[in-house]
Amino acid sequence: MVGVGGAAESTDMVLNIGPQHPSTHGVLRLRLVLDGELISAAEPVVGYMHRGAEKLFEARDYRQIIVLANRHDWLSAFSNELGVVLAVERMLGMEVPERAVWTRTLLAELNRVLNHLMFLGSYPLELGGITPVFYAFREREELQNVMEEISGGRMHYMFNRVGGLKEDLPAGWLGRARQAVAAVRARMDSFDRLVLGNEIFRGRTRDVGYLPPETVHAYGVSGPIARASGVDFDLRRDEPYLAYTDPELRSTLKVVTRQEGDCLARFEVLLEQAHNSLDMADVCLDRLAQLPPGPINQRLPKVLKAPEGATYAWTENPLGLNGYYLVSKGEKTPYRLKLRSASYNNIQALTELLPGTLVADMVAILGSFFFVVGDIDK
Repeated sequence: MVGVGGAAESTDMVLNIGPQHPSTHGVLRLRLVLDGELISAAEPVVGYMHRGAEKLFEARDYRQIIVLANRHDWLSAFSNELGVVLAVERMLGMEVPERAVWTRTLLAELNRVLNHLMFLGSYPLELGGITPVFYAFREREELQNVMEEISGGRMHYMFNRVGGLKEDLPAGWLGRARQAVAAVRARMDSFDRLVLGNEIFRGRTRDVGYLPPETVHAYGVSGPIARASGVDFDLRRDEPYLAYTDPELRSTLKVVTRQEGDCLARFEVLLEQAHNSLDMADVCLDRLAQLPPGPINQRLPKVLKAPEGATYAWTENPLGLNGYYLVSKGEKTPYRLKLRSASYNNIQALTELLPGTLVADMVAILGSFFFVVGDIDK
């Protein structure tokens, strides 16, 4: 029996986090190897929610694939739809009415705020603070109400169509949307005071989970997580689409970055980006109020077929870059539609980030990656 105790002390322990762990936004499993209190290796194990959406795209026509595309990141449904229709419209060489362009931009920014509010509330909850999530859901309800009024859906809007949007705005909707944006903006300082001003929150997140820019580039990390590490890239500015080409909107857009690359920086970027999206929503509302009446979509043939060829469209989704590689053989269904989702790439960086950190900091780091597991598994 001599020496057994010493051998046991140096033995690594394998710890499974999940797949049912409540601190993740979906069903994720982390396989950690621990050396005492330190994590020595980490492997994200994904696929528990995989539904084969990319394969299903091949069996649905161009109108039906939208309902599949808006579900992988259930917090960014409108933005998910948008990327698919932009790819199909690019393949068709289709021009979308100006009214639809500005409405899409407005709804994309409102959807961005809805997404960020969820994480602004749930991240403190994962660290033991329950109050911010109540504030977050109060603000989400304001915006959800106007999104539901225009589309009929609260999470899966199904409002985009190839060639524009499902239908025109309801009478008086612009005024109600403006009131909702103003109400949310007036109360957003709750997160500045309640969360960022909390010394326990700052103690749990400052200098924890440092993500270097080199790792961001190596793993294709994007969105608020990448910008919190000093990677100054945003498609809305660097390769603009929709109404982001408009000078007034470009001057309102602020690409928020931080250099610290820690959990606190990632939260700060998310919060400041939500503030900026509310400002951009106001610009879109002003422009829509000035536009003359006109169509909000294009008339499509009964059977829509894309010409033979391939194209790629990408969008700045709330969680990062989403890419859509569409291949057509001239049929009414895509031959192939490859989806590049932000969360899938972002979560891979955990294999580099977690080793060397304390297991007590694991949930703080995991929560600061702001992922949706459906967006990982597709």
